Amino acid sequence: MSRTTIAKPVSAEGVALHAGVPVRMTLAPGASGSGIVFHRTDLNVDIPALYDHVGDTRLGTVLAEGGASVGVVEHLMAALAGAGIDDLRVTLDGPEPPILGGDSLSYLHLIDEAGLAEQVAPRPVIRILKPVSVEQGEARASFYPADTRHFDFEITFATDAIGTQRFSLDLTPESFRREIAPARTFGFVHELDALLKAGLGRGASLENTLAIEGDRVVNADLMRFPDEFVRHKILDAIGDLALAGAPLIGRFEGLRSGHALNNALLRALFADPVNYELMSG
Repeated sequence: MSRTTIAKPVSAEGVALHAGVPVRMTLAPGASGSGIVFHRTDLNVDIPALYDHVGDTRLGTVLAEGGASVGVVEHLMAALAGAGIDDLRVTLDGPEPPILGGDSLSYLHLIDEAGLAEQVAPRPVIRILKPVSVEQGEARASFYPADTRHFDFEITFATDAIGTQRFSLDLTPESFRREIAPARTFGFVHELDALLKAGLGRGASLENTLAIEGDRVVNADLMRFPDEFVRHKILDAIGDLALAGAPLIGRFEGLRSGHALNNALLRALFADPVNYELMSG
């Protein structure tokens, strides 16, 4: 298969989830082999979307380069991975992509508007050859060899609004759009004050974030799936693992995993060349 970009530029405006400021974003075709690159127009800095450029993982994955950063990239990166886009230039005039609907579906709609365009070069893929696992407390993230891009995730939260949820799927453009992309991000009302004091969550609203208070979802009318929370964790994992720089062929298993552990798993994978091989897709 050939590398893929988009056919024409598209733009969107919205609020940044954590910074709470308005942001304008433009997705533009990328040169073949350039990968996904974020450009901060306000700082005139390019930031590659690669795992070894991750500088922070608190409530979102933050890419950094030369003192500049761009945060909460996982929802957009998941959409790009789900749509099969290899090369793209993402231009921002602020610190994060706009959160839009708090999902990846909002970004897929932009990609639909732009259309896809094949590049001349073949698409590389990274095949998992050996089991690789990282753990932190009760959380674990693992890769296993497999012939498909498979995701399996389990979460447990001490609230009846979530409880224990598990979901798995083989990742294809169709399964991503149908089963994962619509799942919104979520947060807990009792944590909001602490987040705001830390300069986080300033753009969260009942229109883009599922809000959990006690054992209920405050804005349950926004929910698209009864198990939306675990589906969104898979969405996050797809976005985080898209920072590998090429599609990963293998099985990912997450148990209470988050952005930090997802990134640690990529670093563990690439730490030893016997764990993987780079192939033409």
